[in-house]
Amino acid sequence: MIYPTAQAWRDAPNKHVCLFAMSGLGKTYVSNMLRDAGGWFHYSVDYRIGTRYMGEHIADNFKAEAMKNPFLAELLRSDSIYVASNITFENLAPLSTYLGKPGDPARGGLSIEDYQRRQAQHMQAEALATADAVRFIDRAKQLYGYPNFICDCSGSLCEVVDAAQPGDPLMTELSAHMLPIWIKGDAAHTDTLIKRFDRDPKPMCYSPDFLVNAWETYAEGRSEAEIDPDEFVRWTYTKALAHRKPRYAAMAEWGVTVEGKEWESISSEADFVDVIAAAIERRTARS
Repeated sequence: MIYPTAQAWRDAPNKHVCLFAMSGLGKTYVSNMLRDAGGWFHYSVDYRIGTRYMGEHIADNFKAEAMKNPFLAELLRSDSIYVASNITFENLAPLSTYLGKPGDPARGGLSIEDYQRRQAQHMQAEALATADAVRFIDRAKQLYGYPNFICDCSGSLCEVVDAAQPGDPLMTELSAHMLPIWIKGDAAHTDTLIKRFDRDPKPMCYSPDFLVNAWETYAEGRSEAEIDPDEFVRWTYTKALAHRKPRYAAMAEWGVTVEGKEWESISSEADFVDVIAAAIERRTARS
């Protein structure tokens, strides 16, 4: 680890960390809090995906829908209007809308082939956007004068890396420049995430093998037109929570683990420094 002891972490004039966890456990909330405190550059992998690597796909999807309207189609053809994504750190809906959900087209579903194609685009974009974080450490310091850097990773990073392999290139690069931090939710957090997702199911990014298995299991004996897209992603989300837990645990071996309750206690930069120091102490004590 780049901070081998809690004291080394506290004394470091430049603190560089990357956060990973299931979406909804507070990565972005704490990242925004540190940014607002001053001295911290907040790098959002999801924002980078949606702007740098998926922006053209997202805009083209909007345009394809607009072209179905004769009035808007004529304006687009004459360059009288333009269609663009207004993605922000807090609003990633344009990216989620593009990823979509497979199933009955009458209920807004995509064909499984189109869904898999968009998933593959996202997986590639996520690997590139996460790797970019290392370059942004120097950029944030040299251009903007931020001494500290927090990388807010996508919840699906665990699908991109193989952290159980000591030589995983992306984990090797990240851990060489930042302290990986897993925000580990408990059973209560899992129940909350499932209920929240059930109320408002959102598109997710899955590894190809997991997605194929989930689709074949759920859709067995049924056609795409018989699949409710929302019901499929609800069912798959629950499976994904269990699937991702050991993958997150393997990633945590490259850094430290913070329990969800600890994370919820953070309300200031000083709290953040203390919580991470305690996590490093636990890590060094068992090493």
